[in-house]
Amino acid sequence: MDVLYEYVERIAVITLNRPERLNAVTPQLTAGLCAALQRSIDDGAAAVIFTGAGRSFCAGHDLKQETPESDETGRTQEVMRLVRRSPAPVIAAVNGYAVGAGCEFALCSDLIIAGQSARFGFPEVSVGLAVTGGISHVLPMAVGLAQAKELVLLGEHFTSQRALEIGLINRVVPDEDVEREAAAWARRLADLPSDALRSAKRVLDAGSQVDLEAAMHLEQLYAVAALDSQSAREAADEFQKSRAGAAGTSQQGAL
Repeated sequence: MDVLYEYVERIAVITLNRPERLNAVTPQLTAGLCAALQRSIDDGAAAVIFTGAGRSFCAGHDLKQETPESDETGRTQEVMRLVRRSPAPVIAAVNGYAVGAGCEFALCSDLIIAGQSARFGFPEVSVGLAVTGGISHVLPMAVGLAQAKELVLLGEHFTSQRALEIGLINRVVPDEDVEREAAAWARRLADLPSDALRSAKRVLDAGSQVDLEAAMHLEQLYAVAALDSQSAREAADEFQKSRAGAAGTSQQGAL
């Protein structure tokens, strides 16, 4: 199978599984990725880890295949739509190459952890292709228009450290720690109040695309909804219990 799916304790792990081709993209792989993302939504995952088998996250389109057709571009864009539609945060765990479509897949994720030896890049122009997957929107927002044009037009590979410095990714760790760190983040996210986490993700995604007044209106709508949610009430109850316990301990100490 080109894409593997595992679901354990409310955490979904999606793995691109063409290691012999550095997980290069084919229509079958993209279709499998979309199906796995939809399955994570259907399963009610609290967090999703997105990674690649073997030595690479994803080395872009498989150039041994025919030139990608327009419907494949649509499927690539559907990956971004599914990540945005997912209530759960998606964490990209990147080792090795994340270039071309692989870089697009990583950047559509909510959080990105990369190994020290990871390499990113957008070589599409040099092979006669175009960036897709919402990158024309996401990349300038992340790094600014001038930096985005440099990355896409020159198409040079760049290190995970540079990706961190320009605000493209969240964390750089030793290669052997990438999956462990992603799993730790996923567990932390899974322990948070689900309604509040879902609202935070949605309001950040939506608020980044509108003006300030519209963003504040969205915040108000989500804040009101969060106050009335079951998970908010449970979190508040837990907080009150922890405060009561701390107060009791403090009084005993005073005696």
